[in-house]
Amino acid sequence: MDAKPRYLAPKRADELFGTVVARLTRTGLSVAGSRVLAVRGRTSGEWRTVPVNPMTVDGERYLVAPRGHTQWVRNMRAAGGGELRRGRRAEAFTAVELPDADKPPVLREYLRRWAWEVGRFFDGIDATSSDEELLAVAPGFPVFRIAS
Repeated sequence: MDAKPRYLAPKRADELFGTVVARLTRTGLSVAGSRVLAVRGRTSGEWRTVPVNPMTVDGERYLVAPRGHTQWVRNMRAAGGGELRRGRRAEAFTAVELPDADKPPVLREYLRRWAWEVGRFFDGIDATSSDEELLAVAPGFPVFRIAS
């Protein structure tokens, strides 16, 4: 029997922080590189939005889901892509989900850059964790490569 996929529901403080970041990003003010991810809902077909922290590692861009298998992750899997928005600018992209074996360097860089914001979701794992430790938690942290 498969274990239930890892998902951490947002707390009220997370929702408030996300709302503030999304509003600022929608006006064109990026908070530490933030963008608003827009992806079509897998059942409704309506645009759904959430603030995200895209990043570049070795010339490739990625999105990491620090709270696990969230609604935006499920929608991204169904839609195969979306848009990254900042102000009036929207960049359409396709997404390729990384296998667990390819995640450690991306997770390490994500934690290096944004541990101040998302570190609490990683239960003691940080940017100095070994590849083995990162591999052990990789199934709980979906990662998508952003392709144009």
